[in-house]
Formats: sequence, structure tokens, C-alpha cells
Amino acid sequence: MKRLLMVFGLLASLAQPVQAQDAQQIIRQAMDHYRGVTSYSEMTMTIQRADWTRSMTMQAWTQGDDETLVRVVEPRKDAGNGTLTLDGNMWTYTPKINRVIRIPSSMMGQNWMGSDFSNKDISKNTDVIDQYDHSLLETREQDGHTVYVIESVPHEEAAVVWGKEVFTVRDDWVLLEQQFWDQDNQLVKTLRAREIQMMSGRAVATVMRMAREEKPGEWTELTTAEVEFDIDLPGNLFTLSNLRNPRQ
Repeated sequence: MKRLLMVFGLLASLAQPVQAQDAQQIIRQAMDHYRGVTSYSEMTMTIQRADWTRSMTMQAWTQGDDETLVRVVEPRKDAGNGTLTLDGNMWTYTPKINRVIRIPSSMMGQNWMGSDFSNKDISKNTDVIDQYDHSLLETREQDGHTVYVIESVPHEEAAVVWGKEVFTVRDDWVLLEQQFWDQDNQLVKTLRAREIQMMSGRAVATVMRMAREEKPGEWTELTTAEVEFDIDLPGNLFTLSNLRNPRQ
């Protein structure tokens, strides 16, 4: 009996990491899906508030897990504003003051240009893969796809804002939903895919809306007009020099 209990204990200890590994791999696949090895996209960000609405057109480039460049091209008053993420660091450039400013880690959770997306959100940061523990909460069938719901809880030592995040990922690796919960286990905001289309050979969430629970009538929507994956990018693209003086 003692040996039998030991075998059951060993099997139980092995089963949990397998599930965790499966959940982590799903998150990895979803991140790789919308970043690719490299990517270029053109997007419009629409910010809806109680008494005003404004839109910005942006270009964005990514490479690997750690390199992202976002640049505003319209309207004219915002054109040239840019954000560079490189090796876990972030910088912004504002043409009006002609300054490159490093964003400290304590401000990564701050809103990006008045939107409902944080600096970390806009960088398409992938830290969640390795800095969180992942558990598969649910597997279900939806619209002809298998859908996975994964709870991701940060490691105790991880320098993150959220108490947990909950991802809903389709079997073609499209991120359908991402919930952000605070340290008191209260849902703060949710990113949802509102439209999905085939672009550049893969299914892409072309319209995604971020909305805060406390202000249901306010939201920020990202609409992707064009995207290309796994393309050649200039070697000097993800540099502070290019952030200030665009050559791409």
C-alpha cells in the first residue's frame, strides 16, 4: 500500500507540470502568432471617451520577443511620436520637445498616449511567458474551433502590475480575449477580439477593443489595416537613432 501511494504521488507530481507546460506553450504560440519572427503592421487606434473621440494611425514593427517600434503617422499634431522597446527597456520620442525619454519600469503600466492600452501593452511584451505560472482552466468548442482558457499568475518575485491575467486562445492561436485582474482579484480591464480575418496567410484579430470595467462606455480600439509577417527588416530599425530620426 505504501508503495502504491508513492506511485500515485509521483504520477500526480508529473501530471501538473505537463498541464502547466501545455498552457505555457499555448501562450507562447499565441504570442508568436501575432508577432511572427518579424512583423510590420499599419493600424488605427480609436479612443472613445464620454465627451470626445480621437483617432491615430500608426506603423509598428516587431522582431523576436524583445524588439518593438511603434510610430504615429497621423494626425499631423501627433505624427512622429514613437515608442521603442528593446531588451526589456522602453523609450519614447516626442518631436515637439525633440527628446528621447526612457520609461522606467514603474511606469510601464501607465496609459499610452491617453488610451486604455498601457506602455507594456503597446510594446507587445512577452514577459508573461516566463514570469508567470500558467494553468489550463477550460477547453471548449466554439464556432468550429477548440478554445483554451488559461489563467496566468505572476511569480512572487516578478515586477508586474497585475495579480493575474486570463487568456482565451483559439486553436489557430488567435488571442480572443485577455483579462487583467488586480492584486485584490478584481477584474480591471479586458482586451477582446471583435473581428478576425485572414491576413498575410494567417488568421488575425483585425479589430481589438480594450475596455475598463469601471467605465463601460469608454474604450480603445485597434484596427489593423495591413500586416506582414516574417519579412526582412533593416538592421538599424530598432535603435534610438532611428526612433529620433526615422529612416524606415
